[in-house]
Amino acid sequence: MLTRIARRVAVDFADTTAYQTQQGWGITYGELDRAADEAAAGLAAGGIGERDAVALVLESTVDYVVLFLALARLGAVTSGINPKLTAREINACLDVFEPGLVIVGDRLSDTVDGDRFVCETLIPGSSSETVAAEFRIAGAGAPGLLADDPDRPVCVCFTSGPTGLPKGAWYSNRQLERIVELDTGGAWGGGGHGISSTQFAHVGFMTKLPWLLASGRTTHLLDRWSAGPVLQLISEHRMPAVTGVAPQIALMLAHPSSRELDFSAVQAIVVGGAASPPALVREARKRFGAPYSIRYSSTESGGIGLGTDLNADDEEALNTIGRPRPGVEAAIRTEAGEPVAEGEIGELWLRSDCIMSGYWKDPQATAETLVDGWLRTGDLARVDAAGCYRLAGRRKEMFIRGGYNVYPMEVESILGNHPAIAEIAVVGRPDEVMGEIGVAVIVVSGGHEAPTLASLRDFGSVDLAAYKLPEAVRVTTQLPRNATDKVDRRALTDFERRTHDPSN
Repeated sequence: MLTRIARRVAVDFADTTAYQTQQGWGITYGELDRAADEAAAGLAAGGIGERDAVALVLESTVDYVVLFLALARLGAVTSGINPKLTAREINACLDVFEPGLVIVGDRLSDTVDGDRFVCETLIPGSSSETVAAEFRIAGAGAPGLLADDPDRPVCVCFTSGPTGLPKGAWYSNRQLERIVELDTGGAWGGGGHGISSTQFAHVGFMTKLPWLLASGRTTHLLDRWSAGPVLQLISEHRMPAVTGVAPQIALMLAHPSSRELDFSAVQAIVVGGAASPPALVREARKRFGAPYSIRYSSTESGGIGLGTDLNADDEEALNTIGRPRPGVEAAIRTEAGEPVAEGEIGELWLRSDCIMSGYWKDPQATAETLVDGWLRTGDLARVDAAGCYRLAGRRKEMFIRGGYNVYPMEVESILGNHPAIAEIAVVGRPDEVMGEIGVAVIVVSGGHEAPTLASLRDFGSVDLAAYKLPEAVRVTTQLPRNATDKVDRRALTDFERRTHDPSN
């Protein structure tokens, strides 16, 4: 399916720039198609074929797009591994995926265990002719189209469980086809300009590349997301939509350019990945002069879920996650899967043709999460009288920092080895920019001084990505416990929300 769309846009938008880099060069849709053909030929010559697993440990560059398209033409299964993860975390994902080949960026080569995985190093291209150069056979003809197989795996997107252990949500042609239909409404083309706001390893790219191609737009790539350049691109190219995660919107609003540039072309602000505080929604609508839509989804839902209407009143726009998008069903269930009473809080379940096929090589986790076609999200919510869904917390302790899931037990397992810590619990605290940040609540070991925040972050940085590290420390004489002598995380979380909630 991905190949079919890429081939068509190579004809319909042959001379349109598909991706424009910050270095000033770009690649057209026609050139992108040719590069993917040549890379497919090189990968095939190296033994890669249908259903082979290949991991991409790469920055979000044109090379990534070319290789993903090339692998899809061979029927291989591609998993992007977030380059922001530490070496320990990257190799944990690879252990689950079990790739036959890992393509790793030259600046990331030290992150992959070369003794356990077959690796090939890629040097990022500097022109349309040099992208994925190590894998291309110049002048190679287009590989033949594979027989149609809706259930053939195409990609695996990694997330984590409550202990931080990685799980790979896998998607087939069937789901990607449906995501295209829902996101485009069946329309083709449209053109214009857009910005890539997430890592390409994210579900927001991996499952949505087909419709991004189908749009025929020019996507601008930044070496590193930064509010100033993003605002400049939105204004210069008169982009009709501002997209990203809530912390990115907050950073844009804090940048002086947001008060100086022309955003009259903006027609919508579409934001997912993390909670959008009401104050952020109000200010963004005022600054960009456009309505704000909050989107709720997950890695397992294919990036398709619920959203607030662009024409919503303030009650919906500021305080809810809206209603199910077309093609999506939602329900509030008890732990046993029974419907809850009207207005009561329960677990949010979703059902659509976009939901993952399952967790890669993990039938037990798949059975626990997918029930009779429904996805158990693990989030708690209720439905209000207007039919809008309101989040009420999370069934497990995970919190979201800047659009990334953070699982306390994983962080605690690393920081708990610090010599000055006797006990530790990590909980989320509301934050105006990041949505939530991690707070390490610690009991200090006898004979030690309380560790500073800097020392804790330095201690954990070897094994944890930066976004997982705490951004505040609170020292206490003892952690609160419940009747079963377990740490009372709810009490800790409630304390942080009472004392640090920006809305209070």
